[in-house]
This record gives sequence, C-alpha cells and structure tokens, in this order.
Amino acid sequence: MFAYVARRLLLMIPTIFGIMLISFVIVQFAPGGPVERIIAQMQGADGGATARIGGGGGGDLGAAGGAADAGSGGRYRGAQGLDPAFIAQLEKQFGFDRPAHERFIKMMTDYATFNFGKSYFRDVSVLSLIGEKLPVSITLGLWMTLISYAISIPLGIAKAVRDGSRFDVWTSGVVIVGYAIPSFLFAILLIVFFAGGSFWQIFPLRGLTSENFSELSLVGKIADYLWHITLPIFSMAIGAFATSTLLTKNSFLDEIRKQYVLTARMKGLTERQVLYGHVFRNAMLIVIAGFPGAFIGAFFAGSLLIETIFSLDGLGLLSFESIVNRDYPVVFASLFIFSLLGLVVNLLSDLTYTWIDPRIDFETREV
Repeated sequence: MFAYVARRLLLMIPTIFGIMLISFVIVQFAPGGPVERIIAQMQGADGGATARIGGGGGGDLGAAGGAADAGSGGRYRGAQGLDPAFIAQLEKQFGFDRPAHERFIKMMTDYATFNFGKSYFRDVSVLSLIGEKLPVSITLGLWMTLISYAISIPLGIAKAVRDGSRFDVWTSGVVIVGYAIPSFLFAILLIVFFAGGSFWQIFPLRGLTSENFSELSLVGKIADYLWHITLPIFSMAIGAFATSTLLTKNSFLDEIRKQYVLTARMKGLTERQVLYGHVFRNAMLIVIAGFPGAFIGAFFAGSLLIETIFSLDGLGLLSFESIVNRDYPVVFASLFIFSLLGLVVNLLSDLTYTWIDPRIDFETREV
C-alpha cells in the first residue's frame, strides 16, 4: 500500500503541471487583462476588456474595448493620451513585461513553495483572501454532502430492498422531481415561501450569521448559524440527494442479485446479516467513489449560484469575480489549490475502499 500511495503522490506532480499549463495557455488567448481593466477604469469605461490586439491575450495584453487606433501608435485604445511610461510601469507591475514562458516558470516555482502572491486589485495576499472566503464554501460543501449522503444512503437501501413496491414507486417520483429542479430555482422557491418573498419571513436572506452574532451565547451562536444555512443547504442538497439515492439503490440491487447473496441466504443468515454483513461493503464502493466529486464540486459549480442568491461571499463567487476582473493570481492560485485538493481527496477515497473492503489491494494494480 505504501508503494501505491507513493506512486499516486508522485503522479500528482505532472497532473498539476498539466492542468496549470493548459489553463495558462488558454488565458494567453483570452481577450483583455488587468492592464486593460485599469486603463478602462481610468477612462471611465467598462472595467471588462473584451478585445485584444495581435494575439496578446491575457498575458500579452489586449486592447480595452476594441482595436487600437492605427494612428495612435499605442497598443491600447483606452490608453490614448496616457503616458507610455505609465503603461510600461503597469505592465512591469503585473509582470507582463516578461515573456509568457518566464512568467509560467516563475508562477510554478512560487506555487511549489505555496507562495501565491497578492491579488492584483485587492492589495491582500491570495492565501488570506481564500482563507477569508473558505468558511462559507466549507459550510456549503460539507453540510450539503453530509445531509445528502445521510438521507440518500438509507433511502437507497430501503428502495433496493423494496424494489417494485409502492414505496419504491412513490419515492422514485419524489427523487426524479428533485433531480429535475435546478438548485438555483429551488433556492428562489424557498426564498419566495420562507424568506419574506411573498409568504413567510422565517429564515434570513443573507450571510452565515447575524450582526449581533458575537453577543450571543454558545447555544445562540449555533442556533443562529443553523438558522442562516438552512435554505442554502437545502437548495444545494436537493439535486445531490436525488443522484446519490438512485446510485445507492442501483448499486445494492446489483449486489443483491449476485450468487454469493443466494449462498449466504442458503446458509441460514438473516436478511439483515446478508444486507449489512455482505452486500453493504461491496455496494458502497461505487457510492464512496462519487464522494470526492460531490464534495469538491460543491465548492464551485453549485455554490456559485447559491452564494449569489443568498449573498454568501464564498469561493465560488470569488473565483467567478476573479475571472471576470482578470485577477490572475487569485484565478491560478484557486485552480492550483483545489486541483491539488481534488487529487488528494481522490487518493483518500481509494484508501477508504481498503478500509471498507480489506480484500481490495491496490498494490497489484498498475497506476
């Protein structure tokens, strides 16, 4: 097992390098950049640059708001009338005075020592910025995953045992409806009914805590925290709950129909002993395999819309705003950190396989 873990850890290095290289190359061809954004702001134009000159992209710098005037002699249309020395100073400040390959090598060298630099526009270190937003994303991702698994696993087992019964049919209908409703639409529905939209004002609409949170007792703080996260968590859990339930049911059905289950029954074992002593550890493997994706995915795709709707300042919203604002240190640092986190979680998932079923031996597999 030690050799397998060592190989997996070593393979993380080229994997991370490939992810960062592809992302860096794509950014070079993306229109606009931080220099264009500053120029556009100085000119009173829109902060988002959407066009470029001569293939500059995000790294070689494009033109703010369109092609540069041919007679201006400048690279940036928004920079007309600005001192070229000032533009050169901006490029040097952001490191764009050097070739792209040098910037990439320096970035990866710094990231190897977890030196992520500072945000371009917030004047704060990237790690501090991510750490500031992390509690919101951890809250959403962890609670959503735990709740969806805590409900879907028992429900999926019950559906598998009662396959074809009225209970199975009715719960399948509920699950399918839950899967069909997008999380953001369900969030709006909850706001309309329970957050003062048109009916009741039961839950708050923004933030993880109240303004007087520091003045509350320990029990009051816990209650206030749970009060604030109820609607966002339920909004995110509805889709994951449906997927996990059907996955669990199908996995258990496949195992229940295998020969070893019939053999166990013929030996006189009770249904409970067969289900939880033999079927459970085999059927749960595929469910566990989906845990890393569900947990890590909750930090981004699902949480972005939920964070926006409920005014939660988390990593999903931070990543989106950083991409729009061309805040590349935050963009690449977030990508690096959570790509690394995803690889580590996948490794932990494999190790969990061996804990559930000791018969699995990764040493005999080729990585």
